[in-house]
Amino acid sequence: MARRLATEYVKASLQLTEAQLTRFVQSLAKQSIVGRVKVLENGNQEVVLEDGQGDEIIFLFEKQGNRYVCVTSCRLVHPKLTQVMHKLVATFRGEAVVNRIFAGFTITYYYADGAVRKIVEQKEEPRVIFEHKDTVQDLHNMYRNEYVEIRIASIKERINNLLDKRNRSLSADEVQAVDQQLAALAKQLFILEA
Repeated sequence: MARRLATEYVKASLQLTEAQLTRFVQSLAKQSIVGRVKVLENGNQEVVLEDGQGDEIIFLFEKQGNRYVCVTSCRLVHPKLTQVMHKLVATFRGEAVVNRIFAGFTITYYYADGAVRKIVEQKEEPRVIFEHKDTVQDLHNMYRNEYVEIRIASIKERINNLLDKRNRSLSADEVQAVDQQLAALAKQLFILEA
């Protein structure tokens, strides 16, 4: 098995309520990590994590309304902070792009809502190793597409019936009424087919 050289958080973002931020800070004490918390102006907070081996993560939480928002990046060599960072992203449902760097290749993980959504091996050619499929959304889209197809078929049938009626019509008023209905249906058909 290849040995990991470093883990690089290209971008990690968290959005926490005040209660979640308190839980965030409390969870660090359980990890036996050196942490410092500074309260800055405007209610912003800076949390610094150190592992005692040279790795460090700085979280600057900016107060935005009733949330604390943090976007950070870091490069970690030792596993202790790497594991802590992974737990924080998962627990607090963060978004992240993470490069796990090995000799000769890199594996990129894409996190959304605290879970891995995609894994890509970066070598000469990028190769998708894993991609989360949203089956419920796919089924919803498929159902929606079928619904549109059914509506299109129904409108085409109504148009055919109106054209038959127009051909049988004797008066100009009947032809004009059918033409108005045909124009409305043609517009609906155009919208659905787009």
